[in-house]
Amino acid sequence: MRDITVEKHELVAKVKENREAHRAIFLEAVEGYRAEAVRQLEEHIERIKNGHLPEVRVVLPAPSDHTADYDRVLAMLDWETAATIKIAEEDFAAYVLDDWHWKRQFLTTNSAYSAGATGALGAMGPA
Repeated sequence: MRDITVEKHELVAKVKENREAHRAIFLEAVEGYRAEAVRQLEEHIERIKNGHLPEVRVVLPAPSDHTADYDRVLAMLDWETAATIKIAEEDFAAYVLDDWHWKRQFLTTNSAYSAGATGALGAMGPA
């Protein structure tokens, strides 16, 4: 691995951009999750109202959110006094390329409810 030095203001802008994209996928997934949960519950309610006694179970993985990871990096950068910052290859992958260790799992979980997550997961290619 190799370290590189980057302009702080450019790194801040890129992390903010990646944070907004992440947050948009999460919020879209929340809406999709809510819609699917309501749909399944209403289906159970309708069966019960029609005299059936189904086993009522709804198992949906909740959308995951890692916005706090971006916020932590932005807070660290806010506290940094230097105009340039040295970052390692792994940090560059996360902060600049938006390739965090949790990214594939985030997109996989949220792709059940978000077209944005589905598209981003497809763009990542095979695992």
